[in-house]
Amino acid sequence: MKLSRRHFIHLAAGAAALLAISSIAWAQAYPTRPVHLIVGFAAGGPQDIVMRLIGQWLSERLGQSFIIENRPGAGGNVGAEAVVHADPDGYTLLSVSSPNAINATLYTNLNFNFIRDIAPVASIMRVPLVMEVNPSVPVKTVPEFIAYAKANPGKISYASAGIGTPQHVSAEMFKLMTGIEMVHVPYRGAAPALQDLIGGQVQVMIDTTPASMQHIKSGRVRPLAVTTAMRADVLPDLPTVADFVPGYEATSWFGIGVPKKTPEEIIEKLNKEIKAALADPRIKARLVDLGGTVLPGSPAEFGKLIAAETEKWAKVVKFSGAKPD
Repeated sequence: MKLSRRHFIHLAAGAAALLAISSIAWAQAYPTRPVHLIVGFAAGGPQDIVMRLIGQWLSERLGQSFIIENRPGAGGNVGAEAVVHADPDGYTLLSVSSPNAINATLYTNLNFNFIRDIAPVASIMRVPLVMEVNPSVPVKTVPEFIAYAKANPGKISYASAGIGTPQHVSAEMFKLMTGIEMVHVPYRGAAPALQDLIGGQVQVMIDTTPASMQHIKSGRVRPLAVTTAMRADVLPDLPTVADFVPGYEATSWFGIGVPKKTPEEIIEKLNKEIKAALADPRIKARLVDLGGTVLPGSPAEFGKLIAAETEKWAKVVKFSGAKPD
C-alpha cells in the first residue's frame, strides 16, 4: 500500500510526538532504581562529605537510593572515565570539582574530553582557599610575604596536596602573577602537607578552608589572606589576595555531572532537586560549616563555570610545566 506524502508526514509527526511524550513520562518517573554517584576521591574528604549530604537529600526527595561510590585515582580521572563510559540514562552521576578542570591540561593522554563527554547538571558550592604560613616566617601580610620571597629567592618552599590539586595550581598562579620564586613540595593529600607546614619543613601553603580552619584557630599556622574575589564569611577579618595582587582569584568548587546524551528532562529534574537542597536551611548551614558558600545555578551556568576554570588553569599548568605523578 502506498502512502501519500501528506499521510506519511502526519504519521511521522505523530510518531515524533509519541516519542517525546514517552521521553517526558519516563523522565517524570525517574528514578525507578538506585542511582550511583561516583566520587573520584577517597572517602572522608570534603568532596565525599558534600556528595553524601546531597545524595541523602536526593534519596529522600526522589524515593530511591543514591549510592556514593568512591573510585579514587589519577587525580579524579578514574572516576570521571567510568562515568563517561556509563549509559546516559541518569543512573550514573559524577561528582565534578576543580581537579576535573585542571586535569584537562595536566594530563595529555586522557581517553576522554571532559567538557565534551560530561554534561553539567548543577553546581553545589564554592570553597575559598586561604594563604597561610608557618608562624616562624616573619610576615603577617601578603605584601610582606612577597617582599620576603623576593629577598630570599628559591629559599621558600610551598606545600600542596599533590600535583594538579587546587592547592598546587593556586600557588603556581600566585608565583606567575607576582614574579616570586618558590619550591614546590607535593604531598599525597592535604593532611600530610599541613603537618609539615606546622612542623616548619615548608614555609607556606594555599589550602582549602575546611582543611585549615582548626589549625588557624589553634595558631599553628598564620593566615595571610583568602583567595576569593570577596572576603570569605568563614574568615571575615582576612583580606583577599586580590587586594594586593589584582585579578587573583582561586577557589575549590563542587557540582554534579552526567554522561553526555543523558535526557535533558532528567538533567533538569536533578538540577531542580539540587537547587531545592541548596535553599534548605539545614543543608545550607552544613555546607557553611564546611567553609563553603552555596552555588545554585542552571546546567548552562555550571557549564560556563567549568569551561572558564578549564581555560584559566590551562595557562597556569603550562606556566608551571607540571606533569602528573
